Amino acid sequence: MPLTLKAPVSHARSLLFVPATKPERFAKALESGADCIVIDLEDAVAEGSKDSAREQLAQHLPQLTPVQLARTAIRMNAVGTPWHEADIALLRDWVGQGVAVMCPKSEDAGALWTVAQKLGESARIVALIESLAGLDAADALAREPQVVRLAFGHLDFQLDLGMRATAEEPELAFARNALVAASRRARLPAPIDGVTTDTGNAQRLAADARRARAFGFGGKLCIHPAQVAGVNEALGHTGAEQAWARRVLEEAAKHGGEAFSLDGRMVDLPVIRAAEAIVAGTQT
Repeated sequence: MPLTLKAPVSHARSLLFVPATKPERFAKALESGADCIVIDLEDAVAEGSKDSAREQLAQHLPQLTPVQLARTAIRMNAVGTPWHEADIALLRDWVGQGVAVMCPKSEDAGALWTVAQKLGESARIVALIESLAGLDAADALAREPQVVRLAFGHLDFQLDLGMRATAEEPELAFARNALVAASRRARLPAPIDGVTTDTGNAQRLAADARRARAFGFGGKLCIHPAQVAGVNEALGHTGAEQAWARRVLEEAAKHGGEAFSLDGRMVDLPVIRAAEAIVAGTQT
């Protein structure tokens, strides 16, 4: 079942892209089982259709319920593009209603700070890192106050570096490690991994999702509803893990912040935080 957290994007496992030019798909995407949807004003929209896509989005966002809005992120056009400021003007009215914003081509913390100032203090931003410059700035981007999560645009990243990664993508391990580490240092939730382009290959999707989990990612971008269930399964938590996490939090409440022992294992603040993340990621 989809998450119903106050800020679902912070702990979403599956984030399903939907072109802004296809508003008839918004509701279906929200019903797909995806924790969040990402309505795309950037790569999925041709340059000549940017303005009409934004207009369609403005017309259809009011049709979503508050819960649906909280499960919605908008990928805007990047800073410096001709459409960026108009995207800001539209989104400024919606961030206060729970809509998150994905900033593509995130490379500069100062530019991201400016975006946040323009959007307002309610804005929750996912910084999408798609270049070496973005990776170099990952720590600074993650520490921006309104950034709630990092995401990895691994396809554009390969283009930026002239890479041709093989199927298992060991060539990208250094980047994935860096994003997980930057998220941890900034005390952000685990980052979001990139898409699997072969939408008809369930085995490839499962392998990619398992790899994301192994590296420490907590979410994955999807480009087809058929990918959602596999991502949720791979990046979710087992029943035993959920039960353990709830026991930890119940016992922690009894001990008033002091370390204690549970099943022969010492439980201190890092263990409690891990349990909180599991419970947050499994609320329905």
